[in-house]
Amino acid sequence: MRAGRAKRGRARRLALPLVKSAGSRQMQLFKSNGVGFSDPAFSENRVEAVHRWVPWIAGFSARFVTEALERYLGQGGVVVDPFAGVGTTMVETVQRGPKFRALGFEINPYAAFVARTKIVALGLEVGELRRAIQRFSSQAADKEPGGTPTGFRSRVPFFSPRVEKQVLRILAWIEDLEAPALRDVFRLGFAAVMVKFSNYTYEPSLGTRRGAGKPNIEDAPVLPIVRAKLEEILRDIESFQIRCASPGEAIVHAASWRSMNEVLGDDSVDLAITSPPYANNYHYLRNTRPQLWWLGFVASTNEMRRLEDHNFGKFWQTVRDQPEISLKFNFPLLRDILCEIRTTHKSNRVYGGRGWANYLATYFNDSLDFLTSLSRCLKPGGRALIVIGNSVVQGHELKTDELWADIAESSGIGLETEGLEVVRKKRVGNSIINSSVRNGAARGVKLYEAILTLRKPQAVQRALPRLES
Repeated sequence: MRAGRAKRGRARRLALPLVKSAGSRQMQLFKSNGVGFSDPAFSENRVEAVHRWVPWIAGFSARFVTEALERYLGQGGVVVDPFAGVGTTMVETVQRGPKFRALGFEINPYAAFVARTKIVALGLEVGELRRAIQRFSSQAADKEPGGTPTGFRSRVPFFSPRVEKQVLRILAWIEDLEAPALRDVFRLGFAAVMVKFSNYTYEPSLGTRRGAGKPNIEDAPVLPIVRAKLEEILRDIESFQIRCASPGEAIVHAASWRSMNEVLGDDSVDLAITSPPYANNYHYLRNTRPQLWWLGFVASTNEMRRLEDHNFGKFWQTVRDQPEISLKFNFPLLRDILCEIRTTHKSNRVYGGRGWANYLATYFNDSLDFLTSLSRCLKPGGRALIVIGNSVVQGHELKTDELWADIAESSGIGLETEGLEVVRKKRVGNSIINSSVRNGAARGVKLYEAILTLRKPQAVQRALPRLES
């Protein structure tokens, strides 16, 4: 049985360089072993109660989490999300009742704040929140304004003068709230809408309005916009408390996924549901830079750099100038891919394949460490559902979902691939990869999203990953 599984793994690895969307027959058979999940796109959450409080560019839908919990954890248990984002897994888990417990880890302080605030807010006394919103509506406009964040810089003024004056009054009023839970709800309400009345926009990611062909916002009704968001939050809390009288427990750690090793015991988790950063260098931290600075989560560029250095896979910008970074484990296929990328656009030096190969080596080294941590904390028979997609780097397509499946099975860490299912064949980002530098030989490749299901066998014998000699 074990020999047969190893044989299938070797065949799959040999097929990987040749596999496109259609794939070889071996990969088609493997990918048909999925369990029929819905499209996990986070965009659905924009209209879902609680999940709609804060816009987010990444993550997965509440419906996907619900399907996973119903399929694998119907009677209760411990759920972990090592890349918790704004708390979709946390919220959906606690709604299922007191037999469910969720733990999240999120390195972005703003996202961790949002996830924590959602969980705490669901237990607020609605009358107290309603009265606070009424006071906010009548008092905030007359509050003495505070100061702007020290050290915050943007290419154009983030807020126009008339808008900024309103913003500073609102933030000063919020800071005077004595109850920490109420204060956090108001801070979340402001942060969720602050880009709407700024001179920046999320189209597709954070950039200036003028860069997106739009005029600056010289003035805006800031208080009514924030109040409308707070009233939405109030309605969702009321609805949640009617629907869920006895919620489960959730804890969100504002820390890297590596903290799993310190917080979680061996064989302690029933189910992991997560979506790690993709191998596309998308800078999740910079996309929330305004919230990080204006809410006081960072106060210097050094603090931002520290977060970047501890992020999963780091970023191309943080490793491109370093000496050659190699894989720390034995994976010939991936090593060959990195060698090929390293020789691409050599004249561009760190801006060509050399810098990008360093980034990808760092990314996949972290991938092995992450999968090893998952194997350690999962209970025998436990599963990890990982939403991940392909990427195009320097003209080369990387099927990260397939590579992770191979790494999990071939590195001796004690995980088996139970399913690999492409659930979406068009992903945000297709519009930006069709350039000669990004695409090149991979022109015409479509970004997709897959769900990789890994299972820890009932009797697992873990071996140390095979290190490169």
